[in-house]
Amino acid sequence: MGSATIFFWLQLPNVTKSYRTALTITGIVTLIATYHYIRIFNSWSEAFTVASKDGGDYAVQLTGAPFNDGYRYVDWLLTVPLLLIELILVMKLPQAETVSLSWKLGLASALMVALGYPGEIQEDLAVRWFWWCLSMIPFCYVVFTLAVGLAEATSKQPSPAAASLASAARYLTVLSWCTYPFVYMVKSVGLAGPAATMYEQVGYSLADVLAKAVFGVLIWAIAAEKSAVEESGKLLPN
Repeated sequence: MGSATIFFWLQLPNVTKSYRTALTITGIVTLIATYHYIRIFNSWSEAFTVASKDGGDYAVQLTGAPFNDGYRYVDWLLTVPLLLIELILVMKLPQAETVSLSWKLGLASALMVALGYPGEIQEDLAVRWFWWCLSMIPFCYVVFTLAVGLAEATSKQPSPAAASLASAARYLTVLSWCTYPFVYMVKSVGLAGPAATMYEQVGYSLADVLAKAVFGVLIWAIAAEKSAVEESGKLLPN
C-alpha cells in the first residue's frame, strides 16, 4: 500500500491537470490504508502469540489483549467513499453528475460501513445477520450503480482503451466488493476463535489490496490514457 502511494504521487506530473485530483486521492487512499494496516499489525501481534510447547507443533494462543478490528472499519469509513469519488472524477463526467454521484455513492458507502461494524463486534449470530442485512442495502445500491448506472458514461470515454480501462475499474470494484460480505459471514456461520479471525483478516486484506492498490493502478492507467488522448488532440493541426 505504501509503495502504491509513492508510485501514484510520482505519476502526478505525467497526467494533465484534469486528472491530478483523482490520482492524488488514489494516493491518499493507499496512504490511509498503510497507516491502518500498521495499527492492525501491531494490535494482532499484541493479541496473539505463536509458540511451541516442549518442541512440539506450533500453536496460536490468545495473549489476553483484545484484537482491535475497529482500525479496519475506520480505514473503510475514510477510504471507501474516496475510492468511488476517484473513479467518478477520472471518468470526467459533467459537473452536475459528478457532484450528484459523489454525494450519493459516498454517503451510501459510508452508511454501508457504519452499519456493518455493530455486527462485526457481536458474538450473537442473529445480531450479526441483522446488521449484515442492513449493510447490504446500501451495498447493493452502490454495486448496481457501478455495474449498470455508469455503463453509459463508460461508453462515452474518449478512446476505446479508456473505455476498456474504465469498465475494468468498475468491474474490479464490484468483484472485490463482493468478497467482503462473504468474509463477513465467516463468523456468522459458527466459526470462532483464532482460526476464524485469521480467515477473516486474510480475506479482508486480499480484498483491500484489490480494491485499493490494484484499483488505483487502473485509475492511473485511465488518467494516463485520457491525458495522452487530450494532448494528442491539442497537437493536431486546425
